[in-house]
Amino acid sequence: MSEGLSIHHDQAGHQFEAVIDGHRAYLAYMDLGKQTLDIYRTFVPNALRGRGIAAALTEEALVFAESMGYTVIPSCSYVERYLERRQRQQLKH
Repeated sequence: MSEGLSIHHDQAGHQFEAVIDGHRAYLAYMDLGKQTLDIYRTFVPNALRGRGIAAALTEEALVFAESMGYTVIPSCSYVERYLERRQRQQLKH
């Protein structure tokens, strides 16, 4: 899985990224102003898929957004599904 994964937040480039074994995975967002982030893309190369990297990038972005008081628009279908799963899990507890 993604324990110990080093994620870099490139605020100027509006991305969270991780480089593993020479492969770059990333999550891209737009700052729409008015405390709103639009997360529009996650990408994990085939060589890295199935290791929880997209989830780790998404969680890192959501923690950042929450800490800054931002609302998140999940334009990326992966992030939308991630938020739905997260919400269902919170309802169970």
